Amino acid sequence: MSIKITGLGSYIPNKTVANEDFENHSFLNADGSSFKQNNQVIIKKFMAITGIEERRYATENLNTSDMAYVAAQRAIKNALCDPETIDYIIVSHNFGDVKYGDGQADMIPSLASRVKQKLQIKNPSCVAYDLIFGCPGWVEGVIQANAFIKAGIAKKCLVIGAESLSRVIDPHDRDSMIYADGAGASIIEETNDEGGIFSHETASFTLEEANFIFNGKSYHTEADKTYFIKMHGRKIYEFALTNVPLAMKKCLDKSKFGINDVSKILIHQANEKMDEAIVKRFYELFDMEMPENIMPMCINKLGNSSVATVPTLYDLITKGNLAPHEIKKGDVLLLASVGAGMNINAIVYQH
Repeated sequence: MSIKITGLGSYIPNKTVANEDFENHSFLNADGSSFKQNNQVIIKKFMAITGIEERRYATENLNTSDMAYVAAQRAIKNALCDPETIDYIIVSHNFGDVKYGDGQADMIPSLASRVKQKLQIKNPSCVAYDLIFGCPGWVEGVIQANAFIKAGIAKKCLVIGAESLSRVIDPHDRDSMIYADGAGASIIEETNDEGGIFSHETASFTLEEANFIFNGKSYHTEADKTYFIKMHGRKIYEFALTNVPLAMKKCLDKSKFGINDVSKILIHQANEKMDEAIVKRFYELFDMEMPENIMPMCINKLGNSSVATVPTLYDLITKGNLAPHEIKKGDVLLLASVGAGMNINAIVYQH
């Protein structure tokens, strides 16, 4: 018996926003003062650091739960799954449904309840709940599903990561260019197949680190009192470089696999430069250089969609939509994420 991801699905919004679309924005420092550089220089530096050329935003008629529902439908179809046999629906997000132009988070009822309703699942024993865990939410949802199945209280779980960050960003904050929208979903279940989840690791750092990502006012001093997602980028970068490679190594050490067995590292698509530095540091712990093509990236075209990045990345590769990357049966994957909390997690998984 093994616990495996038997179905994957994602929803990538149709609206593409290129870096050039930010050229007329009024970017400001945290104190409300203007930058010395013009926007073209700011955008060029942003591209060099993050690797982001464009990102996707949800269209006005869609909310986070709508994208989660579509991704769930696709994962269910991919798994050849009867929705009525699902024991748990776990939806990872951070801001709930935020209607276009509103800015107010709506989490009642839970997004998981909304997805269950949209799927028209009648079974009351199918438990639906939300998981607020920062960007590592989907990975943590998979870890929880694994625990439920191991404990014998579930046989099949639907785990979704969905977010519409475009609706909670400060247009005067240059960091707003990082964020994107989307959803990724997975069916996790007990199978007779080989492979599956071999180990996992989770950690929460909440002393100084708890406020590295937070809700704050606009950088425009005359803006209304709406709060937006904010971050201390340099602190996050240093934190991630120190702690994520250690968590990844600890997770791999707990599995039956060695470093040379790892075929791909599917890391949260947060920032290309940061992700590459994390993976390089991880291999340095084994006195090795980072192998070529070990770290697939989709952030250049999709941006950072928080909890949706890892399942979307996995789905793109398995469906043959991220050449030259491919994942074959038996391949050993290391999934890893870092985000608000500050939370870190990792999974060693054999496809």
